[in-house]
Amino acid sequence: MSAGLPEVARIVDDALEAYGDDAAAVEVLESFRGRLREPLRLAVAGIVKAGKSTLLNALIGERIAPTDAGECTRTITWYRYGSTARVDLRMHDGRRISRPVRRSEGRLVLDMGGYSAEEVAWIDVAWPSENLRSTVLIDTPGIASLTVENSARSTDFFIPKDTPTAADAIIYLLRHVHAEDLKFLEAFRDTAAGESQTVNALAALSRADEIGSGRIDSLLSAAKIADRYRRDGELRSLALDVIPVAGLLAEGGRTLRESEFIALRHIAMMDRAARDRLLLTVDRFTRATDDTALSVEIRRGLLRRFGLFGVRLAAALIRGGASSSSALSDRLVQQSGLIEVQRFVEDQFRGRAFALKARGILHSVERLVRERPKQNTAGILSAIERLTAQSHDLRELSLLAELRTAPPELDAATLAEAERIVGGGGLSAARRLGLSDDAEPRVQRERVDDLLTHWRSIAESPLTDRHTADLCRGVVRSVEGAASDLLGSDTAPSSQLGNASADSAADVVLSSGPA
Repeated sequence: MSAGLPEVARIVDDALEAYGDDAAAVEVLESFRGRLREPLRLAVAGIVKAGKSTLLNALIGERIAPTDAGECTRTITWYRYGSTARVDLRMHDGRRISRPVRRSEGRLVLDMGGYSAEEVAWIDVAWPSENLRSTVLIDTPGIASLTVENSARSTDFFIPKDTPTAADAIIYLLRHVHAEDLKFLEAFRDTAAGESQTVNALAALSRADEIGSGRIDSLLSAAKIADRYRRDGELRSLALDVIPVAGLLAEGGRTLRESEFIALRHIAMMDRAARDRLLLTVDRFTRATDDTALSVEIRRGLLRRFGLFGVRLAAALIRGGASSSSALSDRLVQQSGLIEVQRFVEDQFRGRAFALKARGILHSVERLVRERPKQNTAGILSAIERLTAQSHDLRELSLLAELRTAPPELDAATLAEAERIVGGGGLSAARRLGLSDDAEPRVQRERVDDLLTHWRSIAESPLTDRHTADLCRGVVRSVEGAASDLLGSDTAPSSQLGNASADSAADVVLSSGPA
């Protein structure tokens, strides 16, 4: 990826020189130059009450995103790494207003100082969390909010009219597949400013612990539903994957306090009949009773933090051997689906971060030049065309989208193999080739030879149409790239951007704000 950074940066610099007398163009182009140095920008979106802020807290590992209704939840909020904590309001007129950093009961309190959501462009939070070193997280107001203004803020952020979306990738939370969800994801896929298509969207089946009325097997039911959406639903053409996640369980597990573990252990060790009565419903769990020594206030606190499902699961895990707060924390996170989400973000979004950024930036520069040409901009278009043609990483994004939205006439198994090879299931060379990580070199070489022979034969067959042949040649280049990574061969394309993460091209996280 670092090999491609100078080329894209040079194109942006050439455009800055050409449009130096255009203040609006300069502002956008300068933001592109800063964006290339930033880590992945990952936004969390979804309808109201989908659990966006709760999942964001779980990803950060601290309770800093507000989850209760208020002015701050109606405003777009950026969370980025900083050596010291800082909260700034970024106003529409360009002013930056610092606000005090204050915590209450372990949670960051975002005090907007009397300013309304309409007056603030976004809130910029710098936080010393290691999880923010490699990812800038963006919290957004709910889609399909009760107020038009709240929905419009998110829609304008994700689907701007004249610039690429400020997010490199999104996690879209949904509880069921509603028309509003599909409408938003279709618009995000098809936006003219970047044409991201399916390559940077993950659908998360949120609040998975509430499926099946919070039964202990709720997460298994959610996994079956997600698998059906993944294979057969309309989401297949709109998102790379569908992963069930219990955000409250994930947040509770990541931020579990010792006092909470002691209370949960007390519940786990209760007489079974008394425990079953206590955990039957929310009303029974929070009413006064002689079955437990835990106060109503403590039980209500557990309910807010973990939900009734989380309390039931925590009690079961403690009885199953989670004998410390750290052990319980680990098992709650494992059950929540958070690890699967994190693994997907690492494999698909951070692994493609530079290509995702470059694609949107190059598209926007090309659009600027074509719509407002100048005498010395022809060379910029040539440079964009040359880089796009030579970069297999950029081509892979298109290949992956084509396989999801306009697949060629190949059988299902062949299409699945093509998707795996171009990185649809992860970017590691072994995963692309369908090999175990410990496969012997002989097995690796045999697999590479088999795949190259197979895909070249399809590409060169006189019965293969042009679209399919072009796609097969792209698959061949992906096999060659994987072979180069595994075997050190000379078969990989010489102008690959690479698959390193965005932070390998960045030493600092700029605090200049969104593009």
